[in-house]
Amino acid sequence: MSNEEYKGVMVFVQQVDGEITPVSLELIGKGHELAQDLDTNVTATVIGNDIKDIPPVLAEYGADRVIVVDDPAVKKYMTEPYVHAMTTVIDEFKPEIVLFGATAIGRDLAPRVSARCHTGLTADCTKLEINEDDNGLLMTRPAFGGNLMATIACPDNRPQMSTVRPGVMQKLQREPGREAEIIEFEVPDLDEHVNMEIIDQIKKVQDKMDIQDANILVSGGRGMQSPENFKILEDLADALGGTVSSSRAAVDAGWVEKDRQVGQTGKTVRPNLYIAVGISGAIQHLAGMEESDMIIAINKDESAPIFNVADVGIVGDGLKIVPMITELVKAENEKKNQEAHQ
Repeated sequence: MSNEEYKGVMVFVQQVDGEITPVSLELIGKGHELAQDLDTNVTATVIGNDIKDIPPVLAEYGADRVIVVDDPAVKKYMTEPYVHAMTTVIDEFKPEIVLFGATAIGRDLAPRVSARCHTGLTADCTKLEINEDDNGLLMTRPAFGGNLMATIACPDNRPQMSTVRPGVMQKLQREPGREAEIIEFEVPDLDEHVNMEIIDQIKKVQDKMDIQDANILVSGGRGMQSPENFKILEDLADALGGTVSSSRAAVDAGWVEKDRQVGQTGKTVRPNLYIAVGISGAIQHLAGMEESDMIIAINKDESAPIFNVADVGIVGDGLKIVPMITELVKAENEKKNQEAHQ
């Protein structure tokens, strides 16, 4: 089959218990952009059971067409039935590009689907663009521990597939009332591919905001010197209405939980305000936060790379400077509260 028979951009939409995973909306936004460059459309494929409320939302976020595989066999995520369903959809609709979120589910699903489609997969992409010379997809991802960026093409096989980390792309502004073609697609004998039984699901309750959802992040690195000193950052984050994150060094030292880590081996964030305290700014860390709207860096070393991306740089001891900033913020908050009650 020739590559010319494959047309359009397809996004795998991850949903858990009827809730759309945010990265899926981000990928529809990017897919819409790629589809415009190719003069084609973007299709969202959602798999699950009793998910009739999801397609209209996908349409409002930019999907031109929504393919729905609604079957009790895929009510919960299981590798084999999901892989079979997604592969069957791709074989039927023949998209030239397929995008997955680099989530736990996406990283499990995408490589198996690509193998069954006899094509390649570029993982953890941070940039996707169309090659003007041949209309192929150029997929850029960090390589060698984030020390260089590799751009990968898949010229000989279709579809071209990639996974994209959450927070890297931006979703489109929601357009209420926007409509899309909705196709209810039946995968024959899907229940025959269920090869495991889910006995129970244990969900961990998070008492802290996900750093990818935070508008304000106060992030600490090796310069914080000890886990106890992160209390200083927590105080500032509380005063600002944000949350605490960290560099890999602080996680590796055991000072902070892994889910707080920003960077190439952590999470990609895009807050309105990112305050980096005692973080030198290794390229792996910068890759995870340099798209923040406002970056304030506090570091003793005036030549630290973090200052190259900072909007405001403060050279000094963060352990002394941060408490001073916290007191100023608290004083301003108190002043606003008093004015509100007058």
